[in-house]
Amino acid sequence: MSPGKRAFDVTVTLAGLSFALPLMAVIAALVAAGDGFPVLFRQERIGRGGAPFPILKFRTMVRNAQACGLPLTVGDDPRVTKLGRWLRRTKLDELPQLFNVLRGEMSLVGPRPEVLRYVALYTDDQKRVLALRPGITDPASIMFRNEAVVLARYSDPEEAYLKKIMPEKIRLNLAYAQRRSTAADLGILLRTLLLLWRHEAGRRRSHS
Repeated sequence: MSPGKRAFDVTVTLAGLSFALPLMAVIAALVAAGDGFPVLFRQERIGRGGAPFPILKFRTMVRNAQACGLPLTVGDDPRVTKLGRWLRRTKLDELPQLFNVLRGEMSLVGPRPEVLRYVALYTDDQKRVLALRPGITDPASIMFRNEAVVLARYSDPEEAYLKKIMPEKIRLNLAYAQRRSTAADLGILLRTLLLLWRHEAGRRRSHS
């Protein structure tokens, strides 16, 4: 990671945390009240250079969800709690990853990190994406923002992910790597926030 990208990440993350910490405290209390502890979900993901690290999220699924299903979320996954559905829809479950960014394990913008189960299936060409520091959002996250809905259309969601979605995500992120800059990262962050705002505003209008 270039010094400029790291400085951008730290500056924006610290600024974001000054606003996000009170909200994070409220979310943690709601998760605990609704489904008990732990409020955080830690899962090993594969980062830059193939190094594993624990990604942090607010817990949106029932406890021990990993033991009773795929590492993918498909459609109206019954493992997801009522509060978890809202947190996932608004992406507020990702807020703890700001601490992953501060620790240098992630960037604000970069390929979403995969679990070892799927990284182990990368081709030699796809492994090039591991040269990038993973991020909270990326071009593929914007394109596949409705991934769970799309996967629900297939009889074998995992096969569809591995053969159709994952290769396209990697292609998009390798293309991003060729043109990445502070301006590009800022644009991706703003597009992500705008899409989330539009989606939530649209839901509110449809239910009013």
